[in-house]
Amino acid sequence: MKETGVSDAMGQTEWIEVRRSPIHGMGAFARADIPAGTAIIEYRGEKISKAESNLRCEQGNEFIFALDDEHDVDGAVDWNWARWINHSCAPNCDAEYERGGIWIVARRAIQAGEEIAFNYGYDLEDYRDHPCRCGALECVGVMVAEEFYSHVRANRGEMEGKGH
Repeated sequence: MKETGVSDAMGQTEWIEVRRSPIHGMGAFARADIPAGTAIIEYRGEKISKAESNLRCEQGNEFIFALDDEHDVDGAVDWNWARWINHSCAPNCDAEYERGGIWIVARRAIQAGEEIAFNYGYDLEDYRDHPCRCGALECVGVMVAEEFYSHVRANRGEMEGKGH
């Protein structure tokens, strides 16, 4: 994994800039060509307990990221530009636990201007409540981990019958 630059105060890092996204709200976009294997940005924030994480999620916090069995990271802080990275069913990045933190790492070479995206890895609990807007040809329609794509596709008729 290659090293990355430090965030500045302008909403960008060495590798990304934040702007409106066709996927959802704001998104992170490559400022330059990014080689595969590059650690693009760390998902930063307050390290909190699972109990505190559950409370904040119930209050509508959308920026909680699972860290380990005991802790999560609350990325709802102004200096966490990684919080704007959207989900995709055909991601160009992975979230990896490295150097004691969560790093967004290029899965493949990414072209300048391309939106940075990773799979949020949601499980099947309440998956119908998380519609996906990634627009990828492989999109399964909901935000779930890749290991659940076949389950979702097999149950697509059930989802459509319930208005999803």
